[in-house]
Amino acid sequence: MSHPLRLKILCTLGDQEVSVQEIVDQVGTSQSNISQHLAILRDKGILASRKDANRVYYRVSDFRTLRLIGMMREVFCTHSS
Repeated sequence: MSHPLRLKILCTLGDQEVSVQEIVDQVGTSQSNISQHLAILRDKGILASRKDANRVYYRVSDFRTLRLIGMMREVFCTHSS
């Protein structure tokens, strides 16, 4: 979570399930860059994913991480999603 882009991704997700394209639109970088960071967060067990047709959706996988994200959003995120 130490990378600024990962913090933006987590701020975008919050307690929602969000598609990769929605994350790209909110964070404002390339899909390949977002996908690399999503894979790291998923591999560390921070995020879970599911595929629905051509879309992949991500969500935070642990309620404790959701609490941490809530605190980080209050301090670091410019808006609540």
